[in-house]
Amino acid sequence: MGHLHIFDMDGTLLTGTTANLEIARHLGTRTELHDLETRFAAGELDTRAFSTEIHRLWRDLTPAVVTTAYTAATWLTGIADVCADIRARGEHSAVITMSPDFFARHLLDLGFDDVIASRFPPMPFTGALDPTGILTPADKIRITEELRARHRLTPDECTAYGDSISDAPLFRHLTNTVAVNADHYLTAIAALDYRGTDLTEAYTLARTLRPA
Repeated sequence: MGHLHIFDMDGTLLTGTTANLEIARHLGTRTELHDLETRFAAGELDTRAFSTEIHRLWRDLTPAVVTTAYTAATWLTGIADVCADIRARGEHSAVITMSPDFFARHLLDLGFDDVIASRFPPMPFTGALDPTGILTPADKIRITEELRARHRLTPDECTAYGDSISDAPLFRHLTNTVAVNADHYLTAIAALDYRGTDLTEAYTLARTLRPA
């Protein structure tokens, strides 16, 4: 029997921080990012407007800086082991994140089958940002359905892992859900709640949601 495991990145695989925060820390733009996040939380910016501002703020960003930020970030342990186990069972793994693709795509090196993220032009950002390539929480459902159809799986053959209210639409869409170090919004609707620093533990817990 096949199965699809869908992982959020910021706050889930990437623990206690976000891709944007890690990049801002290395570029020295944490103050500017904090201002953008305050406006986003207040509803002044949606995900597309937020990304447009990021594109403007980080116009001189380089792949080397992104790689340094990715490598220095705090990740859950056991990510590669979980991906390997999923693949060994003939199952599928995917990361769906609203964060930039130039950061998230590094996760392919850990063994994820798919990494879907907000699309940015090549670095440094001389090209314009296409707002239609920026993901929203609702897009997580759309992408999950596309992956599910590709692999010919039922909704019960999908498990989602997330941490915040941006994962709520997908958690309401699926039955098998695991909150990972999550806020109270998500734990209230998740099937299971995991607290810790090891993805193998959350993954082992998730496998109790369905027959072996």
